[in-house]
Amino acid sequence: MARVCQVTGRKPIKGHKVSFSNKKALRRFLPNLQTKRFFLAEEDRWVTLKLSADAIRTINKNGLMTVVKELRAKGQTI
Repeated sequence: MARVCQVTGRKPIKGHKVSFSNKKALRRFLPNLQTKRFFLAEEDRWVTLKLSADAIRTINKNGLMTVVKELRAKGQTI
């Protein structure tokens, strides 16, 4: 999965690049993705995830194990 957040599902969207003369050309807006390693204490192993900055905040707020359980319920392998 290239350029897709594993937690939130954010992916590139299309929009217009607008010049000074107001001509519009298509461009892509990419999500702010980071590759981040977390230590999963319950399973005693490291987990590498490709996350958006918003998903990193979600993990900090809800906890890693909660997010991992939700991902596994959706059918993703971690």
